[in-house]
Amino acid sequence: MHLQPPPIHPIVLPRGAPNEGGSQPEREPGWEDGNEEPDGPVPEGTLVRAMILAAGLGTRMRPFSELRAKPALPVRGRPVISLLLHFLAAQGCRQVMVNLHHRPESIRAAVASDCPPDLDITWSEEPMPLGTGGGIRRASDFLAEDEACVVIAGDMLLDLDLAGHFEAHRASGREVTLLLHDDPRDGDFGTIGVDANGGLCRIGSRVVDRAHPEDHSPETARGLFTGVRFFSRRALENPPRETVFEDLRDWILPAVEAGTLSVGAERVEADQIVWEPVGTPAEYLHANLSPPSLPSLGGTVRHWEGDIEIRGRDRDVIISRKARVSVDTDLARCVVWDGEEIPAGFRGHDGVFAGGRFRSCLGDPEASEESRSRH
Repeated sequence: MHLQPPPIHPIVLPRGAPNEGGSQPEREPGWEDGNEEPDGPVPEGTLVRAMILAAGLGTRMRPFSELRAKPALPVRGRPVISLLLHFLAAQGCRQVMVNLHHRPESIRAAVASDCPPDLDITWSEEPMPLGTGGGIRRASDFLAEDEACVVIAGDMLLDLDLAGHFEAHRASGREVTLLLHDDPRDGDFGTIGVDANGGLCRIGSRVVDRAHPEDHSPETARGLFTGVRFFSRRALENPPRETVFEDLRDWILPAVEAGTLSVGAERVEADQIVWEPVGTPAEYLHANLSPPSLPSLGGTVRHWEGDIEIRGRDRDVIISRKARVSVDTDLARCVVWDGEEIPAGFRGHDGVFAGGRFRSCLGDPEASEESRSRH
């Protein structure tokens, strides 16, 4: 039985005016009339349109995802999704779709507080989890308004020459391009295998089962999937009819096997990409304590971090300036969210103060004393 996807009810945020409201604001005058964009014409082939996948349930990020959606979690005082939006803007994007489901209000609030003024944001709030593929399908009308677009995951810190790889995708003639990179963590995340021409051979443990394997080359290289995929307009015309599905497993790989989509991969050299996942409590703590340089946002962390204070003997306690922390606390390798109040005498390490209590990032109940912050 094939179910029709629920209708999309986008809320379009005009440039420089993100908000949390449920009404649909007007776009800037002239847009609806088919005139040029307010900032002038966009050269052909420019990366303009993007989607951030932000509707996941965040099960691996519990307990923090019970408080905020993963893309809304603060890294060095700024929400992950805000850092991604600034990255996309720096790469030339002007139109961004963000899908929502779990704790949508936390993502709306994050974008309302920190969003580039030259981006138009469109929300796609999903009444049920649709999977990555279902979310992209629901946004396909938006994404297909340009010749090609990019879709990225919303739970990572990312920086690379996205515009350059977009141009390479267009020049390749492929309908879908997946970006891979070399990373020693590929054993934790799985890899995608490609042939000498960048053709897709394998996703994880599943080998592409082509109807005519003799016409294709064997796997010669592999890489970790960055969560970045480029789609040409034609690729969005015939997604699976199911409502809930994943894009790689249930859409792209079967289409390659059937010969209905031209799909390839590009490998990004390790020194040409910043890719830091923020999908688990341990990864979240690492991103805060060892933040990467983000060239598109100015470089080292001091150029892009938010309103925070750094304390601790080893400078490893990241505190929002909207939190209150007694001077006689004993903290190490900790993050303190905005709005928290940490009582005198509290001792804790390797965790986060959030939602009125200390939460270990190591799964260690003895990482702190039996004490609570005030929220």
